[in-house]
Amino acid sequence: MPARSGAQFLRGLRDRRALWVGGERVSDPMEHPALRGAAQSIAAVYDLHQQYPDDCLMADPETGEPIAVSHMIPRSKQDLLRRHAALRRVAEYSVGLMGRTPDYMNVTYAGFAGRSDEWGANGNEEGAANLVAFQKQLARQDLSLTHTLIHAMSDKSKGNVPAGFDETQLHTVEKTAHGILVRGARVLATLAPFADEIAVYPSQPMPGASRRHALSFCIRMDTPGLKFICRDSVSLPDNRFDHPLSGRFDEQDAFVIFDDVEVPRDRVFIDGNVAVYNSVMSASWRANAMHQTMVRAWTKLEFAWGLACRMAEAIGASDPATLQMLGEIWSYAELTRSAVRAGEEGAYHHGNGAWFLDGRPMDALRTVLPYWFPRVNEIIRLIGSHNVLATPAAGAFADAGLRPLIDKYLRGAGDTSAAERARIFRLGWDFAGSALASRNEQYERFYLTSGARNRQNVQMRADRREADRLVDGFLRAVK
Repeated sequence: MPARSGAQFLRGLRDRRALWVGGERVSDPMEHPALRGAAQSIAAVYDLHQQYPDDCLMADPETGEPIAVSHMIPRSKQDLLRRHAALRRVAEYSVGLMGRTPDYMNVTYAGFAGRSDEWGANGNEEGAANLVAFQKQLARQDLSLTHTLIHAMSDKSKGNVPAGFDETQLHTVEKTAHGILVRGARVLATLAPFADEIAVYPSQPMPGASRRHALSFCIRMDTPGLKFICRDSVSLPDNRFDHPLSGRFDEQDAFVIFDDVEVPRDRVFIDGNVAVYNSVMSASWRANAMHQTMVRAWTKLEFAWGLACRMAEAIGASDPATLQMLGEIWSYAELTRSAVRAGEEGAYHHGNGAWFLDGRPMDALRTVLPYWFPRVNEIIRLIGSHNVLATPAAGAFADAGLRPLIDKYLRGAGDTSAAERARIFRLGWDFAGSALASRNEQYERFYLTSGARNRQNVQMRADRREADRLVDGFLRAVK
């Protein structure tokens, strides 16, 4: 089937999934006020593909039907530039606030299928073939896919991955006539209420773990025994004046319990193959998946800079301190843009016919974005000062007695009206200070691992040859 519309996507969410928001089980996101806004936003993302087919759609290489460009297995640098345009379209819809729009997993699984040789190593040919077949299904049925990567460790002193066998962690229980039975828990499944299927794949090596924990698969969200417990919602009523972001972009996060879940055999990609589990994410994943994440980050930072500039202008703030803070956000946005472009320009054949970005600029961004995004929020709140708290609601503007007073006393600098000033500062607060903003800041701090751990990781795998050559040149010169 060709790429879906938003209405088709929404119809696909009406299933028997076991999903809880607060103490309430929810079967249809469109019927729950905490979920309706984000469901409509993901539907709008699907509709974007129909509105901008030149950017967002391509012909399936085998069937010729239109599929999302984010499902492309890049075969050249030009393919990556084409994918960039599609990723940018999606990122702009939520100005980067929704980090797990379906294109994230589309890009990820296209990369996995493109490097199926990595998945088929060490005798895992059947698992690799299953993955390739699923990636085609993902593209042709235009599914919305979430994932859960992190082992749900309750005791940090035991480490971040299982050591030996841990019955609370996701593991194989037994073989069945149709596949495998799995049990345990994982975190987090962002986008869980708005996904058709859920994916499990490695997040990091676990050299001391039992082979029963070495698992990768995809299953439907309504698979019996699969349970999702959502965090508290930060969604607010979809009032574009009062809550311009919180009414639409709470993508939700869920704790996942696998309570004796049967995974069909043709959906199993790794089953006990520790060698593949520990190696498959180490080679090309970053250079591929980071394309989506960093285009999103760049878009979000550009929006933040524009928003901060608009806030400063609305109150006539052009003092050196404000200009320095605005320039700081600009530098983050420009460095992110430059890194994305450098990654694309340095793209190369990563093997098996697949082309991915030069991963080094992406790795560098992973180390700094967890610090940049909280700083951006701080700057917006500093520029906003008390003004983010002096923003009448739409209802106050509609009051005939209040409106003249608001227009007189709460107007902005120059020709900025009171209503425009309120809209700007409400947008600033929703971006940097609301409950949604707090969730998003926490998300950015630990998105794709914390900045501190990423710094350790890049130091351990960085290519030191050029740096060592420069140092050695001086050391050899010393008599």
